[in-house]
Amino acid sequence: MLDVACGEGRHAVFVAERGFEVWADDRTDPGLPPSIHFTKADLENASPWPFPEKKFAAIVVANYLHRPLFARLAQSLDEGGVLIYETFMRGNERYGKPANPDFLLAPGELLEAFGALTVAAFEQGTLERPKKAVVQRVCVLRGEAGSVKIPA
Repeated sequence: MLDVACGEGRHAVFVAERGFEVWADDRTDPGLPPSIHFTKADLENASPWPFPEKKFAAIVVANYLHRPLFARLAQSLDEGGVLIYETFMRGNERYGKPANPDFLLAPGELLEAFGALTVAAFEQGTLERPKKAVVQRVCVLRGEAGSVKIPA
């Protein structure tokens, strides 16, 4: 699994603790356990994609938006793999940060970005917990819905 812009690494740690091999990247090193393959990379400022030839069975992106990565994420998903992406969308400015429209998805934007893959689920709207926010989330698969691989 790849945790993109992992922050403090809660998703990476959760998955690694269950015995899966995990890669993570962020622009600052959060001090993850040595079992997680961490790469320090500033994906927004001319750092090359740190995993150019690697394909992942799962990719997670949470609370991060850098639109130029959309195609790279889709390309990095292995056949039978799953991508889960959740971040803020327009309307979130009513509840706090991010409020800059450059960092807020347009309605349906994740569907448009990853619609060439098999869409397993899509949601957008207001969340009440853990804090009020307007988000969009998508779960997409590379391949047919019945072909998702669960790594051993």
